[in-house]
Formats: sequence, structure tokens, C-alpha cells
Amino acid sequence: MKIEKFKVLLYLKKTRPDKSGKAPIMGRITINRSMVQFSCKLSCTPDLWNPRESRLNGKSNETVEVNAKLDKLLLSIHAAFDTLVGRKRDFNAEEVKNLFQGSLETQMTLLAMTDIICEELRKRIGIDRAKGTYLTYFYTRRTLAEFIQKKFHSKDIAFGQLTEQFIHDYQSFVVDDKGLAIETCRHYLAIIKKVCRTAYKEGYADKCFFAHFSLPKQEEKTPKALSRESFEKIRDLVIPEHRSSHTLARDLFLFACYTGTSYADVVSVTRDNLFTDDEGSLWLKYCRKKNELQACVKLLPEALELIEKYNDDIRPTFFPMLYHPNLRRLMKSLAVLADIKEDLTYHAGRHSFASLITLEAGVPIETICKMLGHSNLQTTQRYAKVTPKKLFEDMDKYIEATKDLKLVL
Repeated sequence: MKIEKFKVLLYLKKTRPDKSGKAPIMGRITINRSMVQFSCKLSCTPDLWNPRESRLNGKSNETVEVNAKLDKLLLSIHAAFDTLVGRKRDFNAEEVKNLFQGSLETQMTLLAMTDIICEELRKRIGIDRAKGTYLTYFYTRRTLAEFIQKKFHSKDIAFGQLTEQFIHDYQSFVVDDKGLAIETCRHYLAIIKKVCRTAYKEGYADKCFFAHFSLPKQEEKTPKALSRESFEKIRDLVIPEHRSSHTLARDLFLFACYTGTSYADVVSVTRDNLFTDDEGSLWLKYCRKKNELQACVKLLPEALELIEKYNDDIRPTFFPMLYHPNLRRLMKSLAVLADIKEDLTYHAGRHSFASLITLEAGVPIETICKMLGHSNLQTTQRYAKVTPKKLFEDMDKYIEATKDLKLVL
């Protein structure tokens, strides 16, 4: 299609002023011989309108605000025009109007596509997806709606209206305006890229938006396990009787050290997760909340004592409920009471199980992987830190095993 004429005209419809005396701003798109009119959904004081510039005169608040919205409107129209040109097929002014307005009848919108993906994910919870995964999508959708409302003053936006700047502005909104961590923002951005990729594959978008956008680099965090000294301080800490919440938090942490359970799992496992082997030993078997993979660990005497300590036939779970924000606060308090300089978090108990309790005891890392319910061995290798004690013991074994070898040159 040869474009001989493309013009966008903005004008004032003075014959239909509103109650405040302001006149609506209209628009007209002309492409070759096709023409279509549309409402800009804006109005202004007629005396301020400059028909030659299609702008408002002056520096009043009304002028600045309306002119800024008109600039965005013209950018959207030209972006829609460029998109249709890129399709390399014939089109008219009506199609440009529908594309830039994001007509719900002709265009799939960004939030509508996000809703479809969220709903598909929600239906898979408990099958091959965890509830926590859905929540990440839910919060992404919520912040995305807030961003669109703030930037475009609209409830949704069509894919034809997206620009490469959109995702950069959204990242700034999440980090600067919402105050969320860059790691959280990284998850949100990855989901938006997935939504756009899905829309492209299913034919709702003319191109795969943000395909070349690089996600913020993921911060490499080395899992932190407690030292033997710090572990013993927590284990042997004498807590006053009136601090029952501190005692519960410490016992939950010790249970993580002895079994490798995460917080989401320890508050949900019940006696139905206990199994007895042929030798009469008790095992804890459960599906992890994070990835639905099975974790299986033989219970140490210390773990059994903790279960019996809080045994209650009325309550189905092993331990009383202690919500995570309270647990996190109590863990910081325990670190002060025990004079531990390390950052004490509940998840450090899971790391301590992988290194202090199992790896130092000679348990193969492949077995630790099954105990922790990891999907691959590389994850376990990050958890199971080789301590100096383990290194010295392995070197002693190496020296003992090679003492009879003779070097032949």
C-alpha cells in the first residue's frame, strides 16, 4: 500500500460546550482518501485553543495538563500507524483509530491477556504449580493495573499501544514508587515478558514486545548456614518461661536444623506425613509447597522430642501456628539473646541441616538432595557448604586411602 497522505488534525467542537463552558477536543485521521473522526476525551476553555498549533496557549495548569495528554495521544496514533505499515498490507483510517484506541472488540489488551494466564495458572495449583507461584502472578497483575492507571489514566492498554519505553517505566514504578526489591521486580518483569510472548504466539500482538529487554541481573546469594558454635548457642539457650513465643520460634528453628523443612512446610506437616520403616524408625515424608516435589528424611531423636513436646490431639499440625512476620521478628530477638553475630533467619536452619547435620556426618550429597526435596543436584550443592571440619576429614580419608600407592616416574 502506497501512503500518499497521512494527517492527524485536532480541532475544537465549540458548538457543544459542557456545563462549565469548556468545549470538547476532537480529532480526525486522514489516510489517502479514507477519513475517520474520534473524540480525544478531553475538553478545554475555548479562548485557550490555538487552532493553528492544535494546542492550548499559555502556561496555566489546564494548558500544561491538556497539552501533555495531547502529546501522548499523538504519539499513540503515530505508533499505531507505524505498526500497521509494518504489517505490509492495506489499511485505512478506521483501523488506525481502532488500534490506537485499543478497542476491546478488535484488540486483546495487556491486562486481559494477563488475566487469562493467571486463571490458567490458578487452575493448576496443587497439580503442577504451587500457590506461591500464582501469588507472584497476582501481584504482578495488580501493580501493572496501578501503573497503567497512573501513566495512561486508563483501566487497560492494548498491545498496539505498547512501546519499548513501557517496560522501563514500569520497572521504575515498581522499584521507586512502590519501593519493592529489585529481585521482586525481576519476577514481575519476567511475567510481563511471558504475557507479551504468549500474545505474540497466539496472534494477539504483531510483534513480540520486550523480547530484547534484559532483566535486571539476579543477585547471587550464597546460602548461609550457622557455624557449629552458633548452632550450639541457639540449641542450649535458656529462655525464660514467660517468653513462650521465643521458645516456640527456637524449637521451630531447631526442627528445621534437624529435618531441613522450610517454613511453608513445617507449619503444614501433620502426623499423616509420618511413616514407619521395617526397622521401626520414623520418617517424615511430604510434598514441598514450593515445587510439589517429595522430601523424605529420617527423623532424628531430637526432632522426635520436639514433635512430642508440642503434641496436641486437637491440633492437626505438629506445632502451633506462628505467622512468618512474627517468626522473623522473634528470630532476630533470639540472635541477640544467644549473642549470635550472624544473620539468624528461619531458612538458615534448612541450610544448617544440609551442611552441619548431614554433609559433615558423611551423608552423600545425592541423598541430601532427596531429603531436601530439590529438583536438581546443583541447588543442593549451593546449600551444602563444605566446612573446614568436613574438608579436613575428607583429606584424612584421602591420605589413608593413598598411603600404599607408589609413585612411578
